[in-house]
Amino acid sequence: MALPDAFLDIARRVNNWGRWGADDEIGTLNLITDEVVRAAAATVRGGRRVPLALPLRQDGVQTGLIPGRVNPLRTMVALNQEIFGPGTIATSDDVVTLGLQAGTHWDGLPHVSHSGLIYNGRRADSVTAHAGAAFSGIEKVTSVVSRGVLLDVARALGVDRLPGDHAVTPEDLCAAEELAGTAVRAGDVVLVRTGQMRAYLGGDKEAYAYPSPGLSIRTPEWFHARDVAAVANDTLTFEIFPPEVENLWLAVHGLDLVEMGMLQGQNWNLEGLSAVCAEEGRYAFWLDATPEPFVGGTGAPVAPVAVL
Repeated sequence: MALPDAFLDIARRVNNWGRWGADDEIGTLNLITDEVVRAAAATVRGGRRVPLALPLRQDGVQTGLIPGRVNPLRTMVALNQEIFGPGTIATSDDVVTLGLQAGTHWDGLPHVSHSGLIYNGRRADSVTAHAGAAFSGIEKVTSVVSRGVLLDVARALGVDRLPGDHAVTPEDLCAAEELAGTAVRAGDVVLVRTGQMRAYLGGDKEAYAYPSPGLSIRTPEWFHARDVAAVANDTLTFEIFPPEVENLWLAVHGLDLVEMGMLQGQNWNLEGLSAVCAEEGRYAFWLDATPEPFVGGTGAPVAPVAVL
């Protein structure tokens, strides 16, 4: 089934292929310049740190809804072992198996494709079973440090958690920007809070997964117009699920990752940050959110920290 004209029209308007050269592999992260980082550092006032990652655990956020995205299985491979002989220093070690996008993570640019292509016009079959992503693998993302801006859509709309059928619109983002009292600017990393994480933190993984509020197909143009470097939110699927356009699954993924070359993050715990930002009356902060550099990875875990 061909992608609808509505999708293709937006794709043409937000496309960044060639913007940073034919060899570019990091997309909108190019917008995080030295000047942007220096300005981001100025947002730190008191040094208050807010962690945004979910704990990586065997009974974690994944429900089986997304095939193969397994929760972490951690196994001990050494228990107080005196490897250099009796009476020497003993060590304990463990090994883990997990889906790279199982918990709090970034989606890499080759995570999705459409029309046989990934970001910057490269062939989708450049992602192979043995090597993973030959282009734009997550290891190419060597740093994500910038000004973060929390767009607390749920708080701006006066609710703790958006309904499961709520598609976050550009108008919602503008309302949250007004609440934040700061304009989103080039090179920012935007964090969109829907409140959906409250379901998971309350012990209901199924309700967290489906149905879920999330970003509308109209939002990529909003981020593109503001030259946002990356976007993350507090849901399993990032975009509204099930989709707002019947049978158009992962449309926002296709626009953000493939067309714009913009990282997107999922399963970020923004509840503590929401409370802190409301308490301090400011929604911009220093954000450190560099993913683990799995070579060829189409995504990776991240343990982001906001510093105010």
